[in-house]
Amino acid sequence: MKADPTATLSSIEEAARGLLFPSESDRPLLPYRFGPEEPTPEAVLRARGLPAETPVEEVSLASFFEGVTQAPEGAAEEDATAERFRALVALLERELTELRVLRVGKVDIDALVLGRHPSGEWIGVSTQLVET
Repeated sequence: MKADPTATLSSIEEAARGLLFPSESDRPLLPYRFGPEEPTPEAVLRARGLPAETPVEEVSLASFFEGVTQAPEGAAEEDATAERFRALVALLERELTELRVLRVGKVDIDALVLGRHPSGEWIGVSTQLVET
């Protein structure tokens, strides 16, 4: 029997609870279930109901989380938040394989952090970024 990704999604939800991803509009990170189809740019656009010409950029997990996993020295509150982001990244790396980050759109960007669960489903987190 294949593993069910529900427990992993619950763990992701718990790890991400209260975290806001900084951009021009700080937004929460939410658990996301893409499904069994590989999240290619075409599949993501189809699943999100977006036009084929919508830009999709793939970036590394490290570069996506780079600005939120390190806090300025001596900033206790920021360091606690950075530690929570590091714990979320560690959870994703431990529970999922083939991790990828897809940034969909310009200015108003859907960011999907997805990996393959042992069940074969692609799950992770999603958030919205605003970059002008």
